[in-house]
Amino acid sequence: MIEITPSGQACGATVRGIDLSQPLAPEDVAIIREAWLQHHVLSFPDQRMTDDDLERYTLAFGGFGNDPFIAPIPGREHIIAVERQADETSPLFAENWHSDWSFQAQPPSGTCLYGIEIPPIGGDTLFANQHAALEAMSDKQRARIDGLMAIHSAKRAYAPDGFYGEGDKAKRSMDIRPSREAEAVQRHPLVRKHPETGREGLFSCFGYIIGIDGMDDAEAIPLLLELYQWQGREQFQYRHRWQSDMLLMWDNRSLLHAATGGYDGHHRLLHRTTIAASGA
Repeated sequence: MIEITPSGQACGATVRGIDLSQPLAPEDVAIIREAWLQHHVLSFPDQRMTDDDLERYTLAFGGFGNDPFIAPIPGREHIIAVERQADETSPLFAENWHSDWSFQAQPPSGTCLYGIEIPPIGGDTLFANQHAALEAMSDKQRARIDGLMAIHSAKRAYAPDGFYGEGDKAKRSMDIRPSREAEAVQRHPLVRKHPETGREGLFSCFGYIIGIDGMDDAEAIPLLLELYQWQGREQFQYRHRWQSDMLLMWDNRSLLHAATGGYDGHHRLLHRTTIAASGA
């Protein structure tokens, strides 16, 4: 029997009583989806999963998302390795708040991340509930952003001269592929309704957002930076502590997330898939 235990923080729950190495019954998929929409991030400890299992689980909740700029692991099209070697000295990957691939026309609805080799210390993942962040705003704060369209782009990160560009590539164990395609832009509302629940929330943040449609950068950038500080406040957070053989599933439509370090000298390896947006 599936047991769901809330984290007691701003989001997050632990799920037990199910074996993800086996195909899921439709009623189990429905229970997990309901919990996912309610808690936004679910952890499944003590799961012995192969890459086939990870792909099958991902497909139970939608098609595979399109993962640009990071090469998949050998023999797979839809799994990437989130890896850091014990002696790696490059800046930590994905340590700033973000929603995965928000610069796409149809960003992924969710992300699945499976812990294979987890250090004994550090490496927590932080999540920030963007429904809660919006609901905690004053009327004055909300009025400043309602109706605004954010301009999203991956260029700061994955263009050849970006943070993970050609100058960074040789220093990493992850197979990142910078490209001029990262300079493309896509517009999404700063405040939008969740496509499944209808609940309003903030969507993505500074990093993948490079401006606001119709607003000069002199006005837009300070607003985006102020919003970034608000979105990641501790009151909206859930801190996830990893274990080996644990699957984590989160909702990119309602959350931001950020990696943390603190495990220098230890190898860390996780396998990741994304779940395509509904109708993608």
